Amino acid sequence: YYGGELEFKLMNLMEYDVATIGNHDFDNGIEGLMTQLKKADFEMVSANYDLKNTVLDGLVSPYTLKIVDGVKIGIFGLGIALQGLVDVRNSKETKYLDPVEIATDTARLLRQEKKCDLVICLSHLGFKYPDDATKISDMLLAQKTENIDLIIGGHTHTFLDKPVVVSNRAGKKVLINQVGCYGLNLGRIDFYLTNDNQLAANGTSIEIG
Repeated sequence: YYGGELEFKLMNLMEYDVATIGNHDFDNGIEGLMTQLKKADFEMVSANYDLKNTVLDGLVSPYTLKIVDGVKIGIFGLGIALQGLVDVRNSKETKYLDPVEIATDTARLLRQEKKCDLVICLSHLGFKYPDDATKISDMLLAQKTENIDLIIGGHTHTFLDKPVVVSNRAGKKVLINQVGCYGLNLGRIDFYLTNDNQLAANGTSIEIG
């Protein structure tokens, strides 16, 4: 109803650092999303939406880098397939790219080339789909990729009391978290980086990479 203006203003007030694009961000068309993005004090990342032929070209990056207390953090975004969820008149020439392939390449880039200590994926793929085991979700993404330490998810409005820990394709642990919907909960995960290349998050120790 408010064209996303209220949500973006609240996110500015809450001092968001980074966000990713979900299907409802297209509800007022790609031009509507562009209008709000220009007012955002935070970065928008999306690696698997090809936006180069749209008005969002240059406003959305595949990933971003943050330095927090000397720790280099790489953050990238993934969005759900738009077909069946978003009218093509609203998404215009946005192209959906395979999230597993994109996540594999982007996480490798962030870990190996950008030398990130921590790699975070902001996902709007959904936590899991019990009725369709082949539909890509955060759970499947974690299992099929590597170099991701944390997946913060959305779309399925899943309320998790604590992060779910799964093994990636290299046998290393990945944390997955989602805190529901409508701003009812605020999630928090604390990471502690030790000198022996170990990462601890909320009491769960994981080897980086």
